[in-house]
Amino acid sequence: MFFPRIRQTLCALICEILGNISMSTKILIFDKTVLHFKIILMKKLNIAVLAFSGIVFLNSCGTTKNTTATVEKTPTNIVVENSSLTIYPENGINLSYMDKTVRPQDDFFSYVNGNWVKETQIPSDKASWGSFNALRENVDDASLDILNKILTEKYAEGSEGQKIQNLYASFMDVEKRNAAGISPIKSDLAKVDAIKNINDLQKYLLDATKLSDNSFYGWRVGADMKNSKMNAVYLGGPDLGLGRDYYQKVNEANTKTLAEYQNYVAKLFVVLGYKNSDAAAKNVVDFEKQLANYLLTLEQNRDANLRYNPKNVNELSGLVKNVNLAKYLKDAGVNTDKVIVGELKYYQNMDQFINQKNLPLLKDYLKYHIINGNASNLGDSLDNIRFDFYSKYLQGQKEQRAMDKRGLALVNSILGEAFGKLYVDKYFTPESKQQMEMYIDYILKSFKTHINDMDWMSPETKVKAQEKLSKFTVKIAYPDQWKDYSKLKVEAPAQGATLYSNLQNVSAWQYQKSLEKVGKPVDKTEWGMSPQTVNAYYSGSNNEIVFPAAILQPPFYNPKADAAVNFGGIGAVIGHEISHGFDDSGSRFDGDGNLNNWWTDQDRKNFDAKVGQLAAQYNAYEPVKGSFVNGKFTSGENIGDLGGVAVAYDALQMYLKDKGDVGLISGFNQDQRFFMSWATVWRTKSTDQYMMNQVKTDPHSPGYFRAFGPLVNQDSFMKAFDIKPGDKLYKAPAERIKIW
Repeated sequence: MFFPRIRQTLCALICEILGNISMSTKILIFDKTVLHFKIILMKKLNIAVLAFSGIVFLNSCGTTKNTTATVEKTPTNIVVENSSLTIYPENGINLSYMDKTVRPQDDFFSYVNGNWVKETQIPSDKASWGSFNALRENVDDASLDILNKILTEKYAEGSEGQKIQNLYASFMDVEKRNAAGISPIKSDLAKVDAIKNINDLQKYLLDATKLSDNSFYGWRVGADMKNSKMNAVYLGGPDLGLGRDYYQKVNEANTKTLAEYQNYVAKLFVVLGYKNSDAAAKNVVDFEKQLANYLLTLEQNRDANLRYNPKNVNELSGLVKNVNLAKYLKDAGVNTDKVIVGELKYYQNMDQFINQKNLPLLKDYLKYHIINGNASNLGDSLDNIRFDFYSKYLQGQKEQRAMDKRGLALVNSILGEAFGKLYVDKYFTPESKQQMEMYIDYILKSFKTHINDMDWMSPETKVKAQEKLSKFTVKIAYPDQWKDYSKLKVEAPAQGATLYSNLQNVSAWQYQKSLEKVGKPVDKTEWGMSPQTVNAYYSGSNNEIVFPAAILQPPFYNPKADAAVNFGGIGAVIGHEISHGFDDSGSRFDGDGNLNNWWTDQDRKNFDAKVGQLAAQYNAYEPVKGSFVNGKFTSGENIGDLGGVAVAYDALQMYLKDKGDVGLISGFNQDQRFFMSWATVWRTKSTDQYMMNQVKTDPHSPGYFRAFGPLVNQDSFMKAFDIKPGDKLYKAPAERIKIW
């Protein structure tokens, strides 16, 4: 994906669809302080999303007419940033944001965005603010207009409109949540207390699985990585309260964060009535450290081959003795003879921690994850405790988002396509889709030329690469067929429903949908993002690039801007997503979406060497003193940026050859404006805490480095801004990295 990291607990409803999407491109789809939903993220996505984590994109507008509410269509060509800040000018580059006291040869990000950085304050309900955030905020404001209209309408019983009303109303009913406190989870806690032996534990985990609450070994359904036309069952790993990097790498910063995390765990045990809360918290955190050591590292997790360990169900007893996984799957209703184990080492060591001796610890761990997983759904007190650690401490966010926008995020995460119909009807125009198709055509032509021109790849592998490129599927704006929510039960507070009960219904509905997919062909018409999502993604198993409607706005696409601005924006986004099909992860999948080595040994060796060089470049970037970018972990996104910019630049040259050069605009030529547009996309300002957490959990490099990191490898960039030896951004021709 193109954007930063998706909050784990908000992804559950999209993970099956995303299936095997290249893990690289995640965009921050939802605000980190929105509800911590009970639905658990399927752990091993093979998706690439445009922006941070993430990472994880149509057809005739006529299909959107049969919607549940009538709204007036109003194109949004000009985007207001944070309402009170600025409007993107029609020429696409805001000159007032530039700091011309900075030389572009030394600091390109600050040259393009320096005054904006000086003048901008990060909103108190954000930990990071920039072009992506501003557009998301604008989309949210536009969506709230739709939502407020929905709330005034009358809908038929069980209709999508009524479900949106009911879900939103249950979220906004804070008074009822505060009065109930932790009462909704007391029955689950009592079930854990009743566990006396390992057989009891297995029975509990079976029931918990059906509500996405199995903290040890849940399952998910998704495309088989080696037979992408068919769905397969994947066994998942454990719940951890922090990203695995915090546990696996011992350093001063991680030690400090783990200590703060332990204090947070202790606070939740106090709420549960523990008298020995500090000791229980220490035991749970130490236990999570043990579990994390059995998991793949962030870097290893990028290799799909390490995550693909198919096992006959009868073979599972050879992995785990103390847990009957075959019986578990059968009793869970999962009718399959084969499963795919992602975290093989974890299952091989499961007997060491799931045993009778450890039962008291296991019960504490389960109770902690029950309350932690629901902390934002059980009243303001717990919600604030969770916010103080996960958002204030880890991210540097000062306050929670407004309740209406948190409620909107909930609606979008669960009823995203139902709401998306209305968003498309009101804000998306057929002309935007037509223009998008034009840009995609140019980018694909450019990518094809780039493959042919690779001097490090043999003709044999080039044929395979071209074959994969020719099989790409492109999805724009919204699905041909909308998701069916008819079996989802969402009730109103007036009917006695609560947020918790509605989320239980969502979990049960999602579980049934998963069961229905087991052993069935993959539905490749499904989307992993709703139209109102500001992001894009590449799916390895579907070999598709997907662009929701909401991203087709400034600064990515501006119908009133010149070609350079749009090729540097949406063009580079398109190139970025295509490049994910050929990055360190996506390159392991063929044109049919199967995990299959289509490379010669020498070509793979050449590719890996170049990827290593790029990783070394990013390893040197230090967003916060003492915290460095993880070049290997971010390889997919960095390759996406490098390829995206290179391919989009050459596509711009093709376009100008066909249409003619418009000459200077505001004193800059088309080459310069192309690179300035790219830097505008990555205009961002973040708290130190946010960036420190980002480099440990997010496969995207910070925006500051994305603004120039790929550019220093482009001959055209060096020429456009006359960058010479001695300039800080100069890189000798022999050292410039060219992959795609």
